[in-house]
Amino acid sequence: MTRRLISSAQPLERKYGYSRAVVQDGHVYVSGTVAHMPDGSDPPADAYAQARRAFEIVLQALAEAGSGPEHVVRTRMFITRGEDLDAVGRAHGEIFGESRPATTALIVQLPNPEWLVEIEADAVLAPET
Repeated sequence: MTRRLISSAQPLERKYGYSRAVVQDGHVYVSGTVAHMPDGSDPPADAYAQARRAFEIVLQALAEAGSGPEHVVRTRMFITRGEDLDAVGRAHGEIFGESRPATTALIVQLPNPEWLVEIEADAVLAPET
């Protein structure tokens, strides 16, 4: 059983002892992901843009693992406001509309009040060609 850790170099990963993603036994588990901006700026103010950015980070981790959106089998969307469900769902559908993974959406409180959405994903590795 080979275990591979994928890091996005976010300081909290080392501080809190977690990885952006873990690859093990043909599966990829992507940690809860928020809209961290590449330049360290504040996240976008709207839930749709935050969801799109979080999905970009998730897709980067999946690609590094050897997987992609078509291999995602489950997603979880943690949303701070119920009225943002349609916006976050639209972003989800733009990425996973064809593969249609199992998903869950929950209304929650996130640690940073600027974060409106957090995304998790579980996938399988792409078949070797």
